[in-house]
Amino acid sequence: MISVVIPTLNAERHIRQLMKSLLSQTIPCEIIVVDSSSSDRTVEVAASYGAKTVTIDRIAFDHGGTRNLAVKAAKGDTIIFLTQDAVPANEHLIENLVKPLHDQRIALSYGRQIAKNNVTPIERFARQFNYPRESLIKGKEQIESLGIKTFFCSNVCSAVRKRQFEEMGGFPEKIIINEDMLFAARLVMKGYRVAYEPSAVLYHSHNYSLREQFKRYFDIGVFFNRNRWILTLGRPSGEGIRFVREGLKYLLRKRQWWWIPYGLLEALFRYCGYQLGLKEDKIPVRLKMLISMHRHFWKNCDTLFQREKEKHETKEIAGN
Repeated sequence: MISVVIPTLNAERHIRQLMKSLLSQTIPCEIIVVDSSSSDRTVEVAASYGAKTVTIDRIAFDHGGTRNLAVKAAKGDTIIFLTQDAVPANEHLIENLVKPLHDQRIALSYGRQIAKNNVTPIERFARQFNYPRESLIKGKEQIESLGIKTFFCSNVCSAVRKRQFEEMGGFPEKIIINEDMLFAARLVMKGYRVAYEPSAVLYHSHNYSLREQFKRYFDIGVFFNRNRWILTLGRPSGEGIRFVREGLKYLLRKRQWWWIPYGLLEALFRYCGYQLGLKEDKIPVRLKMLISMHRHFWKNCDTLFQREKEKHETKEIAGN
């Protein structure tokens, strides 16, 4: 059995299309929606399509912890993680995403994200750069050649065996971002492999502003500052420079020269945000809340999150 976990917040405009797509998949699945107290009809719409719903306080949301709560409610021996704004490209998404897991050496797989129609050329290129057409299996042997890309994974669309998920203790909790990368890194260092499966296709993209890109990369810098052991294993190896260089070639090839100045400026905002995040130890919390995309991370919600976790464990939400 396969269980699909979807964290949501005010997802009414997305959730109906996602539910319809999941119900049309070639492999049936249990759907679990963990909602952070939405102010719209997200929960009602999801429930109307047969999804199991769990509601938590908004301040209690945690990238890793919230997903861990949902897995406790899952009956499947394979868990798929999706985000609310992801749209499967066809009815074979689940079938293709779990296919690599037939190899017992592979514990985790993730799918190919392609840009939606209403995105900038830069965002379209970013999806092609990070999610190519070629499949890839990554283990310890690839660290030397791939560097930090060995640990790249995305919970926008990923699948993991529940047995290995529990063996690793689930996702790390109290983490600002990249819980998927940290989980993948731990799996790889444990001896498992991670598969990129491009035949599992879905639409997912964002038109982030310069300010949002700065904030997002500040959070990424914070993540690496707090998990520097990953950098010691696999340095970025000029990946950022290669991204900019290939992006410029892409814009030239598409004859969209007017996007080049913006693309260079966006690269500068990303770099500055990332470097500042690496030095977050020296920044006051109040300022970090202003320049972070995930303000809730900096709020003192440890007690509330733990209370939510204990409450749902006591209720044995798997049976609800």
